Amino acid sequence: MTLPPSTHAPHIFVDDLERLELDPADDHHLHVLRIAVGAPIIACDGRGAWRLCRRTATLEADGPTTTSARALPSISIAFALTKGDKPELVVQKLTELGVDRIVPFFAERSIVRWDEARAQRNVDRLRRVAREAAMQSRRFTLPDLTDVTSMASVGAQGFVRADRGGTPLSLACPSIAIGPEGGWSDDERTAMPDSIALSDTVLRAETAAIAAAAVLGALRRPT
Repeated sequence: MTLPPSTHAPHIFVDDLERLELDPADDHHLHVLRIAVGAPIIACDGRGAWRLCRRTATLEADGPTTTSARALPSISIAFALTKGDKPELVVQKLTELGVDRIVPFFAERSIVRWDEARAQRNVDRLRRVAREAAMQSRRFTLPDLTDVTSMASVGAQGFVRADRGGTPLSLACPSIAIGPEGGWSDDERTAMPDSIALSDTVLRAETAAIAAAAVLGALRRPT
């Protein structure tokens, strides 16, 4: 992976690296971090391209646009929605660990049930969490965080369920589905027969998602 010359510089995300515009929320973030005028900043487009900048009244380019190679294979984690602020924790940690695609879904035993409007509000919030986590962890890319979907959709996308008694986790299965607090139903196990094991013990739903991301991320290497 090509690293910028100042790896400790804060990262921000912009829509266009040729027309640098600082988002007001990011400007506030830099102010909170006490980033001085003239200090280096890494501007990223969220898709792997970045360039070194300096903070002025807004942003001023201080280097060419560079594209960093993505680590392969792409890692996807689908997780059944859980109650409280656990979805935010999961999204934050999966982003920090370099997961490429995050898919929240409703399982049969999911306690959480959102109507369409609430689901959209919550997904928007989770995307903000992912963006902030990407900045904090110095990622060049933003994860693809999808809308909330169904278990049937997750199975159709080639995910393998995490369950005790499954085969050992490896990069042969880089798309892992994590069940809810109450575990998988019999129908869900039938619909998604292939499984991988994360531990000999029973993990909390959020722990399982983070563990899967950590192991897969450690196994893969940058291209």
